[in-house]
Amino acid sequence: MKKNFTPEDELLFLALGGSGEIGMNVNLYGCRGKWLMVDLGMTFSGDEYPGVDLVFADLEFIEERTQDLLGIVLTHAHEDHIGAVPYFAEELGVPLYATPFTADLVRRKLQEAGLVSRVELNIIEEDHGSIQLGPFEITYIPLAHSIAEGNALLIDTPYGRIFHTGDWKLDEEPLVGEPATEEELIEIGDEGVLALVCDSTNVFNPASSGSEGAVYRGLLEEVKRWPGKRVMVTTFASNVARLQTLGHVAQETGRQLCVAGRSLDRIIEVAQDNGYLEHFPPVIDFDTAMSLPRGEVLILATGGQGEPRAALARVSDDSHPIALEKGDVVLFSSRQIPGNEIAIGRVQNKLAERGIEMVTDRQSEIHVSGHPGRPDLEALYGWLRPDVLIPVHGEMRHMQEQARLGRERGIPHAVVQQNGDIVRLAPGKPSKLAKVRAGRLVLDGDIIVPADGETILTRRRLSRDGILVVALDERRMPQVHGFGLPLDEDYDDFVKEAEADVVQALGRLKGPQSRDREAVVEAVRLAARRAAQRWSGKKPQTRVILAEDRA
Repeated sequence: MKKNFTPEDELLFLALGGSGEIGMNVNLYGCRGKWLMVDLGMTFSGDEYPGVDLVFADLEFIEERTQDLLGIVLTHAHEDHIGAVPYFAEELGVPLYATPFTADLVRRKLQEAGLVSRVELNIIEEDHGSIQLGPFEITYIPLAHSIAEGNALLIDTPYGRIFHTGDWKLDEEPLVGEPATEEELIEIGDEGVLALVCDSTNVFNPASSGSEGAVYRGLLEEVKRWPGKRVMVTTFASNVARLQTLGHVAQETGRQLCVAGRSLDRIIEVAQDNGYLEHFPPVIDFDTAMSLPRGEVLILATGGQGEPRAALARVSDDSHPIALEKGDVVLFSSRQIPGNEIAIGRVQNKLAERGIEMVTDRQSEIHVSGHPGRPDLEALYGWLRPDVLIPVHGEMRHMQEQARLGRERGIPHAVVQQNGDIVRLAPGKPSKLAKVRAGRLVLDGDIIVPADGETILTRRRLSRDGILVVALDERRMPQVHGFGLPLDEDYDDFVKEAEADVVQALGRLKGPQSRDREAVVEAVRLAARRAAQRWSGKKPQTRVILAEDRA
């Protein structure tokens, strides 16, 4: 086994993010001493990281080998595939490659970060555009997804071809873009595919993902159901096909279109700059929307995932210039992302309390997924006929299930890997070679720190148990202050007892111990913390401040 994991005469695959989780996609391919990166994404934080918004893959492995990294190829413009670019691209120091729509969104991110002149961004202009990077020849293969210019990558190497799907689905009526046809994919399969590296997100869905054309018809019928009512639709801002659909729906139902949300404004602008949404209707402002008869306006809004600062949440709080009233309706033209159920429920409960109607994809065909269900996966297996299946973009249960499905459908080898597993794809039988570090980083304020570092661990303990501060004056008389302890009306009695316990603990220190700073601090800390546990059942983080420390 190689000590430094430099690829030799072989083809390697290594995920640093996106395998064993949904989001934060970062994939590496290694061959003849060089590495190629596919995507550089992030994910959004949950309760496990208090005070943190963004989470990144730890890139230590490739940061130590940047001299061997050839470039970063981006499949599409979703945040879990491009969101980490402004935070790491300059440090990695290699060119980026993307199709025009994706490149435009990346360029704007770099501009906001003041990096646009320091990071090389190359645009792959034409369909099926190709680039050669060392031993890798990469060809963009357009596939349908819930964003413009979703692409798979066909990666030719000296050891065989990889079909890296990115995020994809099959769609007979995609509305935006022209995905590769069945015939084109069969031709790729005829030429030979060594490995299929494939999206696992919807593997448990027994049905095909469905068509944007069907959603258009569903949304049209749903909006028609609410004459005389103000209708708001919330959807993923990046879904250009859905935005085009809603533009048509507004025109066909005689409604003016209003857009609420900066991310929607940005996507519409980028889409139109790149030749999409050519017939999108003119957008009216908030004041005009509110002055129109209720049945003459259709509002597009961000916030379908319950984001507290997004337009829909503010509408539910009645703190947005757009107002909804009893009998108006919100159409949720999006699915619940796992982990967002509570936030979405909070917004929906506020809307329900005010008598606002709601329709989701469970009641009406107003949304379809951008990821492949089982029939889609099975079709792709049959067209490409790979020797090896590498499930990615899923939690472990998704990847294991896709591996089972692939084997059942005749794929000879399926390797279930996790972030940090180095897999040799060729030569020989595919197998795991080694495990390398693949942790997480978080953006905490303006600083990127380890997700398992002392800062985040301490904050997690503080949020769980609270904090206790004990200050000793010059006479070593204590003052105890508790924050976040569930004591309320018992607080004053607790403080008295805790201070008495500290005095007793100090009294038990004799001779040199009574003058030893560390011994004093530890005795005080233990006495106060035991009192807190006795009164509250909590073990708070406890800090001791001595008078001499303040001098």
